[in-house]
Amino acid sequence: MTRESMEYDVVIVGAGPAGLAAACRLRQLNEELSVCVVEKGSEVGAHILSGAVLEPTALNELFPDWKDRDAPLLTAVSGDEIHVLRNARNNIRVPGLFVPKTMRNEGNYIISLGNFCRWLSTQAENLGVEVFPGFAAAEVLYHDNGSVKGIAIGGMGIDARGEHKDSYTPGMELHAKYTLFAEGCRGHLGKELIAGFNLDAGKDPQHYGIGIKEIWKVPDEKHQPGLVVHTAGWPLDESGSAGGGFLYHLEDNQVSLGLIVDLSYSNPHVSPFDEFQRYKHHPVIRRHLEGGDRIAYGARAIVKGGLQSLPRMSFPGGLLIGDDAGTLNFAKIKGSHTAMKSGMIAAEVVAEALGAGRAGDELSEYATAYEASWAWRELHLQRNFGPAQHKWGNILGSAFAFIDINICNGKLPFTLRDPTPDHAQLKPAKDCKPIPYPKPDGVLSFDKLSSVFLSNTNHEEDQPCHLVLKDPELPIRHNLPLYDEPAQRYCPAGVYEVVENAQGEPVFQINAQNCVHCKTCDIKDPEQNIAWVAPEGGGGPNYPNM
Repeated sequence: MTRESMEYDVVIVGAGPAGLAAACRLRQLNEELSVCVVEKGSEVGAHILSGAVLEPTALNELFPDWKDRDAPLLTAVSGDEIHVLRNARNNIRVPGLFVPKTMRNEGNYIISLGNFCRWLSTQAENLGVEVFPGFAAAEVLYHDNGSVKGIAIGGMGIDARGEHKDSYTPGMELHAKYTLFAEGCRGHLGKELIAGFNLDAGKDPQHYGIGIKEIWKVPDEKHQPGLVVHTAGWPLDESGSAGGGFLYHLEDNQVSLGLIVDLSYSNPHVSPFDEFQRYKHHPVIRRHLEGGDRIAYGARAIVKGGLQSLPRMSFPGGLLIGDDAGTLNFAKIKGSHTAMKSGMIAAEVVAEALGAGRAGDELSEYATAYEASWAWRELHLQRNFGPAQHKWGNILGSAFAFIDINICNGKLPFTLRDPTPDHAQLKPAKDCKPIPYPKPDGVLSFDKLSSVFLSNTNHEEDQPCHLVLKDPELPIRHNLPLYDEPAQRYCPAGVYEVVENAQGEPVFQINAQNCVHCKTCDIKDPEQNIAWVAPEGGGGPNYPNM
């Protein structure tokens, strides 16, 4: 069957904060523009996961009347706590005087980013944007001259052997004068564009963390609406790993909590999922959860390289925006406001270009507009935070950040570099200490499969595996003896296992049905042998309010 095509002025890939903010701003600027947003989740928000504390700077610009529009910003931050967890029992609360100012949350809101994106999608549709959830952008389309022409939606009804089932329908091509890629962290099309157009030339490699999150319903006496808690130290410091935890009290007796594990860790025995399960038993965290019920689970990679890793965001025919490029401000542990701003700037540049009759060329003026924005200034001011954490660890790195940001206001006359990619950090398993993780107690800590159940993850069973091994034998031939195959531990959803076949030989098994689309495997695999590609549209997690 021949693929049909549709023409738009602008096609946007991804209905997250960046993509939806861009869509809204485009129609605010010119209501005659045809704008389309495609989203691989079954509905807008289904694949959105974040802490999240929202700084409303960009929202105030996009919709100054957001309160009148019933935006789901229901819980203002009422208090901040930062704790250094010294071990499994003890902690030190950091005095406010010594907290980096980027970690202070006055004027911010604790939100469900998924619900916020659902609201943004409604605003976009009210402005005349066409939003298509359940359609996964599977392919970048190019003109003969190499510029981006648009994207192709993946076909539906293809079996595991790649053959067409009776239900087969070919994907549709969406052509645009400009295409904006807003897939979020480690977007698979963004990854292709960065490599194809050499957008990261002269930049540090991008860096990442894996964020594992749960939502709990707690008793009235435990609920402290607006409280924000951040932690550093235990349990990650026991393996020499970096990262930190968070716990936020939302509305309706809900508490969202999680652990961010920096994917620069070197011990292949580290299991971020099991580190998180341990984390919940620390008294600082446990006291908020006791008597409560876990109601949601999910995981997502976080981009954290900052300014030094930010690629060129323009190429012929389109732009990378939001976390597809890496605009998150890791010093604040926030990226929604900067992602939205990058999308709004993109909309302004694209609208002006279309108004001048342009199409398909490189919007090189985007770099100038972005560098003139408060979003770029944020990243520049806090550019040394992430590299300092990698170089000196959470405690000394944060002490440096306090001097750099609070005292010197980000004006130190040097920029720290972080040139080693996360996947190259693993040491041989024989050189590292195994980690004997305790069994889950079923009260505060749980196993992977029961956790994945709470993510509502589902994929059409008979379809091609969306986790592609470039060399199918490499995990057993190389990774298993050298690194004790770390995929079976870094995946937070039990996708990868090493099992024995009938002959007692090890086999690398992929349970793609379990995948929550976190992208950790695509990032951390030491040989970069695993490539994450889009499954059938609508597959993956179905988060209600993450």
